[in-house]
Amino acid sequence: MRQIVMTGPRQSRVINVPAPEINENQLLVKVTYTGMCHSEWYPWATAKEGETFGHETVGYVEKVGAGVSGFEPGDRVTGLGGGGYKEFIVMEPGKTVHVPDNLEDVDAIAEPLACLLSAATKMPITTLGDSAAVVGCGYMGLGTIALFKAMGYGQIVAVDLRPEALENAKKMGATETYLPEDVPQEYRLDWKAIGTPDLKRDGHKTDIFGIGFQNVMEFAGTQSGLQLAAEMVCAHGNLGIGGYHNDGDRLIDYKLWNFKAITTINCHERRIEYEAGLCKRCMEILSSGLWKFTGVSNNIYEMEEFDKAKEDMEHHRNGFIKGVVRC
Repeated sequence: MRQIVMTGPRQSRVINVPAPEINENQLLVKVTYTGMCHSEWYPWATAKEGETFGHETVGYVEKVGAGVSGFEPGDRVTGLGGGGYKEFIVMEPGKTVHVPDNLEDVDAIAEPLACLLSAATKMPITTLGDSAAVVGCGYMGLGTIALFKAMGYGQIVAVDLRPEALENAKKMGATETYLPEDVPQEYRLDWKAIGTPDLKRDGHKTDIFGIGFQNVMEFAGTQSGLQLAAEMVCAHGNLGIGGYHNDGDRLIDYKLWNFKAITTINCHERRIEYEAGLCKRCMEILSSGLWKFTGVSNNIYEMEEFDKAKEDMEHHRNGFIKGVVRC
């Protein structure tokens, strides 16, 4: 079978390797597409020879182990595990879910969808019509906006560096959009708004509960995005950190976070069985139309175009939102 293997930083090639074998409790899946995750951009840019990537897959069951029930050859499936960027993967039935007939393959890559659903449920709405903000409107930020709308949030403010990303945010349900430099001061509880902190318990010089948002989700994955998202949280509000900050350390103004008494929530998910359940739920809410988040994977590449795909993602070429590699 064919598989993408790195030859060094920012360079890969397609090689032929033996197809994997399965045991009686596994599934052999023919991959149709592997989704591109931004968490792998930095590892790709600094890769060593022989490294492989990929964890977002969808495909068809090729072979079913003798001890497996609930799956048949030809079933369209997605889920967790097995890797990606190769023609065949081995999947465990407990981490594999069926793809509904009314979903396209590229819309049914469940792993990032499950991450989004997990993140959104960590930022629960209190009252129908509540407000929230999302900083970073790439694929994950857009999915969060669409989920926030489905959850019943009213005012949804979106912030991004790119005007085209803000246009995409409006399509997903954002009610207000801003470039970082245009975010209104009343949406930023920073030191300019606070002035000198008053700790005498006699009240506050400014309305620290009325400036900013109770819930702010960060999906920028950058120092500046994280800083802005934190400034947009009101006192005793919640900062959800969904961006994958794997390209270096981050410096935060913890004096500000400390004074505002904000709750920081790591919105990444590492409970595999729980996330596998979310994969199934994602297929259900997408299929039913409750979560309107399809047609977003707008760049399709062949395996030989893998490095170009990463560069397109890096520079947001051709209206890049989400890329998938045909396997």
